[in-house]
Amino acid sequence: MRVVKAVWQRVRRLFGPRTRRRLAVTAVALVGGWFGLLVGGSVTAPVGPVEAQLSLRPSITGNTFVDVAPLGTLELDTTDAPLAIKASVAEIRVEAAREIFDDPRSLNGIQDRIVSDLQRALVRLALQSLGFGVLGAAAFTAAVFRTWRRVLKGSLVTLGLMLITYAAAAATWNEQAVEQPRYTGLLASAPSLVGSAESIASDFGRYRIQLAKLVTNVSKLYDATSALPTDEPDPNTIRVLHVSDIHLNPAAWNVITSVKEQFGVSMIIDTGDLTDHGSSAESQFVDEIEKLDVPYVFVKGNHDSEATVQAVERQDNAIVLSGRSRTVDGIRLWGIGDPRFTPDKDVHTDEDTVPLGAYGQQLRSRIEAAGTIDIALTHDPTVTKEWQGIVPLTLAGHTHKRETRLTAGGTREMIVGSTGGAGLRALDHEEPTPIELNVLYLDKRTKRLQAWDEITLGGLGLTSAQIDRHTEEKPNRPLNRLAGESPTPVPTPTPSGSQTPFTVPATTPPPAGSTTGRRRRPGGPPAP
Repeated sequence: MRVVKAVWQRVRRLFGPRTRRRLAVTAVALVGGWFGLLVGGSVTAPVGPVEAQLSLRPSITGNTFVDVAPLGTLELDTTDAPLAIKASVAEIRVEAAREIFDDPRSLNGIQDRIVSDLQRALVRLALQSLGFGVLGAAAFTAAVFRTWRRVLKGSLVTLGLMLITYAAAAATWNEQAVEQPRYTGLLASAPSLVGSAESIASDFGRYRIQLAKLVTNVSKLYDATSALPTDEPDPNTIRVLHVSDIHLNPAAWNVITSVKEQFGVSMIIDTGDLTDHGSSAESQFVDEIEKLDVPYVFVKGNHDSEATVQAVERQDNAIVLSGRSRTVDGIRLWGIGDPRFTPDKDVHTDEDTVPLGAYGQQLRSRIEAAGTIDIALTHDPTVTKEWQGIVPLTLAGHTHKRETRLTAGGTREMIVGSTGGAGLRALDHEEPTPIELNVLYLDKRTKRLQAWDEITLGGLGLTSAQIDRHTEEKPNRPLNRLAGESPTPVPTPTPSGSQTPFTVPATTPPPAGSTTGRRRRPGGPPAP
């Protein structure tokens, strides 16, 4: 209070009564204008097939921020004026997305429509912000001074200041800001993934086309999933959705949610590589798991760190398997994570194949000691192929290529491709990586696999959706344990070159209670 009184005494000595009243009216009007911007300084407008939310706020930096949740933000130094523009995608416009899906010719000129939509949204934002700013200034000055004369003065001060700010923003607008973006969160790795900003800015026409594709891809993918046929759940079967290698692709959550709902899935099994680098910034990506509202069984991949595993464990519906069995929805599961952590290596590698095979052989006794297991899972199929004859079904991922085979031991080995279309890695390939998921149908009484649907969606930029139905010819076949045993004892691998021996991790006892007949059903129109 002493400081405030001292400042007020200083102001009284420096300025006369009239000047002090003008300063007071200006201060109250500016506070009211700022409050008005908070209330009405944002708009939601259609930009192509998405609803974009744009907001205008007072700011010292005067930058533009693009929110790409959950990956991070992109910051551009667009102006020297004390105004910041924030943009984010609010939702997908389903009807507009379906129009693109049904008629690929509608993509013609979409880049121009997106740019014009954005320009209209910015004009609307500027006018609405101006109106709410002046309205806020009028309301605050009326509440404090209660005279129309001062209300008018406060409103005019705010109007003039905002118009000057708009003019300064237009005069200092930096079109080259796109050449020097600043990234936060996971987008910090964006320059190495999408190339230099200078090369993008040098060919703005091509950049506009690619921008339009990026805006439409998620909506097209969502609509392709929505076009899949819906089956009524058989009360005698348990439906399990097998996903893998999402690799930080946020669009995968839309696909998983849609398939889960349309196929009446009661459990999701993820065989690893949720993330790309396993960094702490990537941990927020797994928060979408809790929204799925069904048990989510997870084993870590070679791109997932312990921080990733802990983030998954924090989800209420998540079950992380790390060398022990769990019973979920009546199905006895046993799983273990990949012993490696290789975030900077390409996922397609034959390195460490020999140690992984020996590692899988070492785990056989662990699985057998767990009792009757319905499904055993891990990330790399090099490990699961050593488990034939002791479990009826094994699940894996890692290869980004769907495969299945029935072994001599009676075990069905199943590998699903990348549910994230290999994530950002897909940008490195000429042909898009398809998005793949498997829906498994298990008998409720025997827990044996009866049939499975292989769901394949077109990759980046495509809109195809296809289902291949397979049935198990002899679902209750006996297992032949001896078929999976090595003819000679498996030696413990020793370090040689880049190969690293793996040891079976210790574990604690689990808590108590715990291709034949194939037919094709199209799930959507063919790719354009």
